[in-house]
Amino acid sequence: MEKSSSKLGKKTIINYSLIAIPLAIIGLPLYIYLPTFYTKDVGIDIGLVGLILFISRLSDVITDPFFGYLSDKSVQHFKSRKPLMILGSVIIIFSFYFLINPNLEYPKLWLLSFTILIYIAWSMINIPYLTWSSEISLKYEDKTVLNSSRELFTIVGVLIALLIPYVFNVSQSPQKTLNVLFISFLILFFPLFFISLKTIKIKVNKSDEISSKFTFKNIKNIYKNLDGLKSLQVGYFFNNFANALPATLFLLFIELFIKEKEASGVVLLLYFLAGVLALPFWNILSNKIGKKKTWISSIILASSVFIFVPFLGEHDLIPFLIISLISGFCLGADMAMPTAIQSDLAQKATGFQKNITGFLFGIWTMITKLSLAFAVAFSFIILELFEFNISNPSKESLFVLSLLYGLAPVCMKIIALFFINKYEDTNIKI
Repeated sequence: MEKSSSKLGKKTIINYSLIAIPLAIIGLPLYIYLPTFYTKDVGIDIGLVGLILFISRLSDVITDPFFGYLSDKSVQHFKSRKPLMILGSVIIIFSFYFLINPNLEYPKLWLLSFTILIYIAWSMINIPYLTWSSEISLKYEDKTVLNSSRELFTIVGVLIALLIPYVFNVSQSPQKTLNVLFISFLILFFPLFFISLKTIKIKVNKSDEISSKFTFKNIKNIYKNLDGLKSLQVGYFFNNFANALPATLFLLFIELFIKEKEASGVVLLLYFLAGVLALPFWNILSNKIGKKKTWISSIILASSVFIFVPFLGEHDLIPFLIISLISGFCLGADMAMPTAIQSDLAQKATGFQKNITGFLFGIWTMITKLSLAFAVAFSFIILELFEFNISNPSKESLFVLSLLYGLAPVCMKIIALFFINKYEDTNIKI
């Protein structure tokens, strides 16, 4: 690994961040377009779509920590995490294609099978990729830079994904949008994935080659020795849950509640653009007050404006846009700071147990995907209980939609703050 005295070059930062662009393009359809596509175009009941996506996410409880372990084993045998990423890239391409081209005779089974497969493939790429952020440099500040840069490129990928449907004039069709995004993903994935894999070099020390055993005793040892890890992970779960609720319901909310469907692309574009522009501010702030306080500040600011969402009405596009801009401003910190803190903990863990960084990030991605799964299941099942009808929603069900979109995330973020505050942010000097 790099010595702490060495300077982190811009070329290394950029080459590390490149993979985030195509991964973001494949991530956006899964979290925003896919549920709507299977509900409106394929014809599966909204509550059942939520339940299927939730069940498919449950597989991550086992697979993500396991692939984190395999990532560490890959270092032991190949002195690199890249073989697992290459295998995952093959699986993710085929599973994404079949997921957006369902067999209409067995749509439920199709959705379940290929969401499980694409989540597995995502883990095989993303877990080693996230782990790099704790291995490229040992500096406290460098890990913030690497994670912030990765999330910046993630937002760039999201912006590309948002613009492409409008460029090709397919934004009104979820199925056509998903197909265009798949082609765009392929065009960007192959060159950017190759550049990152070719240029990122992780030097492996002999001590790093000692692989940890994948046992419950091993897991218990991690939580025993890493103070604040459990609180941080619980807080991260609730905060991610809060973010996933409006992401899942956005298209339904702006079309049926705000009644400004045509403005959906503009709102999303400005939301993520605000996140890009705000990242330098959050980085500067984190260097002054620390990562935890910066993250907490962004959560409080986002909650302060999102609490007004249930008070919006039909065609209140401007107030909704203002809320989206301010919450988008908080997006950068919400994406970069938690993973940067996780990188610090992964580095700290090497002091008592060698080569477990992949395993730790496996647990981290498991929490990420579980929170998204709970958000889809929670929101869609509740809408089903209130007999939410996309074609002709009642006033009662629209009110429930507004509470799920606006009030529920604020409540989840308040719970998240309670747990995040228990974690002690320490500037780790190596």
